[in-house]
Amino acid sequence: MDKEVEAIGAHCQYTYCNQLDFLPFRCESCKGTYCLDHRTETAHKCPHAGAWAAARRKDAASSSASSATSPGKPTLLTATQCSHPACKTYINTLTNVGVGCTVCNRQYCLKHRLREDHSCAKLTPIGARPASILTSQAQNVEKARAAFSRLRAWGKEKQTAVLPKPKPSSSSSRLLALNQLKKSAKGDEKIPTEQRIYLHVEAEAATTTSAFPRGQFWYNKEWSVGRVLDAAAKGLQAQNVNNHGGGEEEKLRVFHVEGGRLLEFGEKVGVFHVEGGRLLEFGEKVGVGVGNGDTVVLLRGVGPAVPDLIRV
Repeated sequence: MDKEVEAIGAHCQYTYCNQLDFLPFRCESCKGTYCLDHRTETAHKCPHAGAWAAARRKDAASSSASSATSPGKPTLLTATQCSHPACKTYINTLTNVGVGCTVCNRQYCLKHRLREDHSCAKLTPIGARPASILTSQAQNVEKARAAFSRLRAWGKEKQTAVLPKPKPSSSSSRLLALNQLKKSAKGDEKIPTEQRIYLHVEAEAATTTSAFPRGQFWYNKEWSVGRVLDAAAKGLQAQNVNNHGGGEEEKLRVFHVEGGRLLEFGEKVGVFHVEGGRLLEFGEKVGVGVGNGDTVVLLRGVGPAVPDLIRV
């Protein structure tokens, strides 16, 4: 009976164990048989520890090397299919070379390599811009030029209407006019007095609808033009969707009447500067900034401060 039981399993070959195990484990490194407690190479102090793992790594390396040198049967991952819609031939393999068409920038098999064989004239070249996009870009350029022309004409009219007004000649008269502006102006009380710049603000009636057509306000002279625009639109109760996306036709811009130009959003009001990074108009002076008592106008749909006709 004991012999029949022993025939079912095997004794652990670890020197100090020799336990009968009905489900023995075989060590692939030393080829010995062990019980559950001594099945690992560390537990039975395997004399060839690591041999099985090293052999597996060697087999895996040789297998990957052989697969890299011999392409084998092409698949969707290892080969390219002919670009002709009706062709199922795999190209760029040992048996089927691929031929590139320089007109439509596609790869074809030998059967469809010629232009007339793959209807090249009807295809849009890969990487080329469709005609509709090119047409749209040309239209955008014309729109930008037209908007810029309208802006220049409007600016000249506005300057003609504002600048001829008699300016206070003496410093005391100018100071009196500024004091009157300060008395009627509104703004954030948290802005220190020495940091304030006082401006006349208008909303151009033809492009911008607002509850109040004009007003007098003070702002922080360290603010950017974009922040001043937000505050001015809020003060005049003009709709401002600049931060909600949309095209240029809906965006508000700030026009400086005395300077005769649109202000960039990143500029700081109250800072005199020399122009750089843009084309100057012949009648425009360098070093012109926004000062106390100046007038700024909110315009809608006039495009960026300087239209980039190269990138549109």
